[in-house]
This record gives sequence, structure tokens and C-alpha cells, in this order.
Amino acid sequence: MTHFGLAIQNFVGPTATPDIDELYRYSTRAEELGFESLWAWDHVILGVEPAFPILDAVGTLTAIAARTSRIKLGTGVLVLPLRNPTVAAKAIGTLDVISGGRLILGVAAGWYAREFDAVGVPFRQRGRLFERNLDILTRLWTEDRVTLQADELNLREAVMRPRPVQRPRPPILIGGYVDAVLRRVATRADGWLTYFYTPESYAKSWQKIQAFAREAGRDPAALTGTNQLAILVGRSRAETEEPMRHWLQTEWDVAAWSESTIEHAIRGSVSECIAQLRAHVASGVHRLILIPYRYQPEQVEIIAKEILPALTR
Repeated sequence: MTHFGLAIQNFVGPTATPDIDELYRYSTRAEELGFESLWAWDHVILGVEPAFPILDAVGTLTAIAARTSRIKLGTGVLVLPLRNPTVAAKAIGTLDVISGGRLILGVAAGWYAREFDAVGVPFRQRGRLFERNLDILTRLWTEDRVTLQADELNLREAVMRPRPVQRPRPPILIGGYVDAVLRRVATRADGWLTYFYTPESYAKSWQKIQAFAREAGRDPAALTGTNQLAILVGRSRAETEEPMRHWLQTEWDVAAWSESTIEHAIRGSVSECIAQLRAHVASGVHRLILIPYRYQPEQVEIIAKEILPALTR
């Protein structure tokens, strides 16, 4: 069964400002409508001219956790090398505690060099630092005492309490596209999180992850896959084509080194959107995170009431 999550608007266009009250309304309504999860974007800084306003993912989800009770809360994705791993373990673990064990931790190595420079983290070492930070994070959550030295970090019988509610730890999804990342998913994570992939591209990469898992002696069936998709429901494909394309071209990026594409977008009438989403469900994806056009509340209502029932029954 495919689960359906919803992206939240903690990241806005360069002329906008995140609306905290609307975030709360949107999130509580998503829970009422039965969405499986809510997902926050992550950057510390993004852009110069224009600069994109973005609220901290963990802080935003912690605030939402206090106003919801059932819906899962995910980072899609947290740029892990930017953070001191011990401090990150505390903040992220606190989110799992406050939410009562509803966190899904999506993490990735990052792509924006200017952001790394601003934080003082060497961009070219981001893959190694990602693995270092992930190891420290998970050990602090699962071991009674952690002793290790890595670069400038010196943990001497470090004890982190309270532990996350979920045992042995919150589920971890790794984001990224290249084979080195897909192998990391297969060997170090609970699943994969990708972005703007067509059903065909998703299935091709998922087959690679399964092969890497078998090669490493892991059961591929223990892994999950998640894809993030933009969606605009209107009267027809023709009516929705131009506004969706303009939104994606002006406020979103696709990674040139990946198969992500704005052509993935789900758009059209209710029946056309259902047909496009059925192709994604058939790809074997475990979760689809929908990004409603400009996060419009009316889009959320239509998706929940007219589209999801046809895909989940």
C-alpha cells in the first residue's frame, strides 16, 4: 500500500514570507483529512538575489508536533553535514520525544556550496562528513555510552538522554540520486527519498537500490522508497499546464546530475491526476509526498476528498 504525505510551506518564494499561522492551520487540517505525514524542506541559507526565505525544518516540525497528535513528521531532506552531529542528535531526538515518536528523518549530503562555506564545512568532504555525522547521530540514540574521536569531535563516554521514543531509533531515509548515494541507502538506511522522479526513473533507481542491498546481505523488502511530486488539480490538463510549469521553473530547482524533471508534475482534471498517480503507485513506491500547487488549501481539500480515495481503496 502506498502512503500519501504532504509537503509544508516552510520554504517560500523570494517575494514571500512564511506564514506561521497558516502553517499551523494547514498541518492540523492535513491530519484531519487523513494524510499519513507532513514534510518540511531544509536549508540554512538559499540564494542571494533572489534569496529564498526558509524556516528551520526541525524547529518548524517541533512546533507542528505540539499542535497535532497522529500525523507523522518528516524532514525532506535535512542537510546533515551542515550540522554538528551531537547537537543535531539532541534537536532531532527532542522532536521525536515531543511528537510522541512520529519523526521520519530524511537526510542528505547537500548540494549548495555557498551554504557549506557559510557554515564553515568543507563542501568537497560532504559525503564523508555525511557518513560520519549519521554514524554519530545513530550511536548517540542507540548506545548507552559513546566514545569516539573523529576530526574535531571528541566524545568521551557521551550519554544522551532522553532517547527518541522510537526504538531502536526513528526511521532514516537517505536522499540523493547517484549510485554512491543509492548504495548508501541500501547499506545504511531504512529507505530512499527522491524528488520529482517519473515512475520510470523511480523504478530504475529502485532496482539499483535493491541490487545493492542484496549484494550487502540486506533484505531489500526491509527498505522503503519515497518520491516527492508537485500536483495541480484543475478542470483539464490544458488549463493546468502553464501555471504548473511557471511555478516549477521560477521557484524550484531540479538536479542536473539526476533524472528529476519538472515533467514529472501531476496536473489536470481529477481523473487525469488519478491516472498519473496510479502510474506512480504501480512503480512500487511506498510513499508519495504531494506538493500542492502553491500550497493552496483548496488543492489539499480536493486531493484528500476526490483523488486519494480512488488510490487507496
